[in-house]
Amino acid sequence: MTRALVLLAAAALIATGEAAAASLALTEADRQAAIRAGERSTTADNYDREWRVGGEGGEVLVLTPFHRLAVASRHAAFKNEPLKPAEIERTVKKEAGRLVVWVHLRGRSEDFARHYAPRLMYGTREIRPSFVQNERTAIRRDDGAFLARCVYGFPVRDLDGSARVVLVVADHEGRDVTRFTIDLAAMR
Repeated sequence: MTRALVLLAAAALIATGEAAAASLALTEADRQAAIRAGERSTTADNYDREWRVGGEGGEVLVLTPFHRLAVASRHAAFKNEPLKPAEIERTVKKEAGRLVVWVHLRGRSEDFARHYAPRLMYGTREIRPSFVQNERTAIRRDDGAFLARCVYGFPVRDLDGSARVVLVVADHEGRDVTRFTIDLAAMR
């Protein structure tokens, strides 16, 4: 792809409101854009691909405030109902000040993820989670491996929407098990 095409594609993404940077605190314009994105997403199977990060040890779904509101709007659209103002406020306030990350990890035993300890690395800064929910009994997959669904919440006070962070998950002995690079600038 030529440089001109790359610049044109980047300009198109910015003009449509996609991939400009994650909105960690939603403005009224951000709220309306998230609601529209959720309503339009009902016909798309992979509507949330910008918030998904794959890796060697599994997959991460990043729930930015924009994403959470888009999902709420998507659910309302499936019910053929408008998203009510009270629900908008509840969705925006529910995880205010926190970046929520759903992590699906693969392992070899039912309780492999039980004592995992996540952290976000932002440059040389380490951000500890304010919320950790590790799956205690992972689901056995058809291939014999296990899948653990974990939820981690990190404070956003030290982040901006264009940050590139690394989610590092360590075992109970402090050894890093897996890592995922999360580019918030590629998300809304």
